[in-house]
Amino acid sequence: MQKQQLQQKLQQKLSPAQIQVIKMLEVPTLELEERIRQELEENPALEEGAEIETNEVEDDFSLDDGGNNDDVDFEEYMADDDIPDYKLKANNSSKDDKHEDIPFSIGMTFHEFLIDQVGLLQITDKERLLTEYVIGNIDDEGYLRRTPEAMVDDIVFQAGVQTTDDEMLKIINLVQQLDPAGVGAANLQESLKLQLKRKEQTYEVKLARQLIGEYFDEFSKKHFDKILRGMDIDDIVLKKVMTEIIHLNPKPGSAWSGNILEKSMSTIVPDFILENDENKLTVLLNNSNIPELRVNTTYNDMFQDFAGNKQNQSREKKDAVMFVKQKIDSARWFIDAIKQRQQTLLTTMIAIVNFQKEFFIEGDDTYLKPMILKDIADITGYDISTISRVSNSKYIQTEFGIFPVKYFFSESMTNDSGEEVSTREIKQILIECINNEDKLKPITDESLVGVLKTKGYIIARRTVAKYREQLNIPVARMRKEV
Repeated sequence: MQKQQLQQKLQQKLSPAQIQVIKMLEVPTLELEERIRQELEENPALEEGAEIETNEVEDDFSLDDGGNNDDVDFEEYMADDDIPDYKLKANNSSKDDKHEDIPFSIGMTFHEFLIDQVGLLQITDKERLLTEYVIGNIDDEGYLRRTPEAMVDDIVFQAGVQTTDDEMLKIINLVQQLDPAGVGAANLQESLKLQLKRKEQTYEVKLARQLIGEYFDEFSKKHFDKILRGMDIDDIVLKKVMTEIIHLNPKPGSAWSGNILEKSMSTIVPDFILENDENKLTVLLNNSNIPELRVNTTYNDMFQDFAGNKQNQSREKKDAVMFVKQKIDSARWFIDAIKQRQQTLLTTMIAIVNFQKEFFIEGDDTYLKPMILKDIADITGYDISTISRVSNSKYIQTEFGIFPVKYFFSESMTNDSGEEVSTREIKQILIECINNEDKLKPITDESLVGVLKTKGYIIARRTVAKYREQLNIPVARMRKEV
């Protein structure tokens, strides 16, 4: 038996403008510039230039398909009077007025550098195609983590090129002869072998090749006693051999000097610039390459003309005007989203700088206070997810260097005096202890617990282990040296 019943449900729906704002908050400055260029190409109703004030015609246009023409109001989240210590600037200068301290990089990427070397090889067209395909499968660290068999199968479907496992192995060997040394290896052991093979074959280098080839597992686990017995050498020789190995690059892809921070979009361009004038801090948005945007006047005039003369319009005319209206709405939403993004970023960054004012004046990590996303959310009135989006992949340029915005967030704990301290302070103590330890007898996590206790920090061993892992510091056994 079927039943009909009414049910009330409360749902929150995001408007197109709100969706635009959410997407805009997540992207850093470089990606925003690209996003604007893309929107300018795709939407003819959007153009560069300062906004021109026009007499808006009330929009009540709709067709049978049910258009949603709701306007979205954007409130200003923080007035100038609410910012006692910091000025609010947009820094909308011309494209030529670049901040002199903003870093940039030019030149080829790592993969382009490899392909450029292929052009100097005396090989057939097919071998060149296969070589470029193999290079395309090398990751940013310089490793080829795919098997020859898998690439043989894939290149048939992707490029229609028939080859064999032996031919692919030959191409891989060819790629491994390119610079930097160690590139194209399947794993760390093979990469170290390739690098040692190119070095002058001294007594120590030959022993290093033997060690990596026959005792790599013992080397990885730092079981030096087994290596000494197996290779029949003493501590002095092993130390020289280890020196040869330590100076090799475990990530050959990052060794190429022309590839500056390729993993983070080839460069770090700060989203914010902090200026310090006698301890008066000014937060600026780095908008030098972001153009002013406005709705195309031709499209706007076209729609206003129709809005003032709606009688006796054909269906084709209404369809055309609906298209124009959609493009104008999209342009308005995009412009409003950009404005909302800039306001939200500035408001959030000002709150962070205000919270961590002592650090931004002194530049010393010990001045960083415990700060979590909720702290800034409470100050700004934004949702925690908004603060998270603003903090993600954003950087600020200060007189002490460029920092990721996430750097200023840290957990807190209470010391034995009842004072709330940042976990960053504890991590700094761990770093200092480990840097100054006897490498023949590295400090264990249990011993680190004791060190912290003497300084007033009562922390469990598992917590020390967690902080150590967050700092990418291996366990004591792995830090042992001969």
